[in-house]
Amino acid sequence: MARRPVAWVAAIVLLLEAGGIVFVNGVLATIVDNQRMSLAGLDPSAMSLGTWVMGGVFGGYLVLVAAILLRTALKDRVPGRFGRIALITCAVVHGVLGAVAVGPVGWSAFAFMMVVLGLIVLVLVGYEPERATADDKPAPA
Repeated sequence: MARRPVAWVAAIVLLLEAGGIVFVNGVLATIVDNQRMSLAGLDPSAMSLGTWVMGGVFGGYLVLVAAILLRTALKDRVPGRFGRIALITCAVVHGVLGAVAVGPVGWSAFAFMMVVLGLIVLVLVGYEPERATADDKPAPA
């Protein structure tokens, strides 16, 4: 099965996306700081710092999920409970962001988010935990 390459590709895409998110948030923070823009009387330096922090936190989250995918690809084993929860939350975030991004950004952003969502779901389905069957029960002594 092609589950290892899918995990590798998903990890690489998430790492690239993390770099892109940090870059875009950095550009936005710099623009807000240079223009001394304010929204409803908020301090522009606080808005700039908040944008940097948000970019760092979201980029770190994507790097964490990419690390889980890399570990899954290297060991070719099911991710643990924490790993599966992180993958599920990342899939949900990409689904919601894809739906929200259609209006302001366009269909290309939606398509990218859906491709990443599909890769994460493929990893989740491909590495589904094996369940015990009735034949696997040990024989009574």
